[in-house]
Amino acid sequence: MDAAGAALKQRIRARAIELGFASVGFASAESNPRLASDFSAFVADGRQGDMDWLVRDPERRTAPRGLWPEARSVIVLGENYGPATDPRAALADPTHGAISVYARGRDYHDAMKKKLKALARWLAESERAEVKVFVDTAPVMEKPLAQKAGIGWQGRHTNLVSRDFGSWMFLGEIFTTLELPPDAPEFDHCGTCRDCEPACPTGALAGGKIEPRLCISYLTIEHKGHIPRALRPKFGNRIYGCDDCLAVCPWNKFASPTAEPAYFARAELEAPLLAELARLDDASFRAMFSGSPIKRLGRDRFMRNVLIAIGNSGHAELGIVARDLLGDPSPLVRAMAVWAVRRLLSQDEVTRLSARRLGDETDGDVRSEWTD
Repeated sequence: MDAAGAALKQRIRARAIELGFASVGFASAESNPRLASDFSAFVADGRQGDMDWLVRDPERRTAPRGLWPEARSVIVLGENYGPATDPRAALADPTHGAISVYARGRDYHDAMKKKLKALARWLAESERAEVKVFVDTAPVMEKPLAQKAGIGWQGRHTNLVSRDFGSWMFLGEIFTTLELPPDAPEFDHCGTCRDCEPACPTGALAGGKIEPRLCISYLTIEHKGHIPRALRPKFGNRIYGCDDCLAVCPWNKFASPTAEPAYFARAELEAPLLAELARLDDASFRAMFSGSPIKRLGRDRFMRNVLIAIGNSGHAELGIVARDLLGDPSPLVRAMAVWAVRRLLSQDEVTRLSARRLGDETDGDVRSEWTD
């Protein structure tokens, strides 16, 4: 490594740490043929599910220069969002909802992008370099780049694992025209550990690969339609994402709670009451989740998740809450309200409600929830 390149990297790293980043790594913008091959196999299996954006422009996604031909180096930045408590604690009370750790605070895309832009602006001004900033908003395969840059590896749960921060890291990148000496890539340190695979409630993990169409995080966040009936009981009270495979990772023994206030859990999102969430209309949903990644889900899909959790609660009083949503304007919400009601209320009450509702119901999916 030449002395000038090493000195520049040291300055960049120091500035990044000063801005609050937890990890900094450097990688070349060269393409990786194996990554392109693995991605093609992933898409060929149809594992992208509803994530149609994954299959667009694969050459841009699998190589930094496919996205920006002038790129010569990638600076990968990591932020620690480690929780202060066990994220699975919210699973203990079925009358409350469990929200993934990453979504309990402010939207990390907004918080991290501010720091990335500040670092990129400093770099552009001090080195006369061209830069582009990304944080999960463009076709960038972040985890392979992070491993290439030496800040972690893609664990068996398919998320990034850091020797310093465990499984709790947000990623962002700065592409630049600067030729920066790359760091040594990180190696896989999972060894023979398989703790994450049996921890998955739906069996979505096996052999270091994920089947997204079984993953609760995918189904509660990315999936737009009805959740398959066989999977609903396995959701428990998880209403937005799932942290089980991350939480059991032994490397979390080195993790520490985040010091970034933007990622601190909002009290009302640590274990919100399902009954209160079920009463949200569109306006109150938007107000409650302003500045949160949950807002992008939309009220109807979020209510779908809440009603599945209500149906899994075993509490008949929540069946009354679900009953109040049988006339909701959204067919998706009505269908899940039917499912919850049938699980929680008496057969006589379900029969009475069915007789009254079926005659006016025009949506086939809602009708099938009553009759199947």
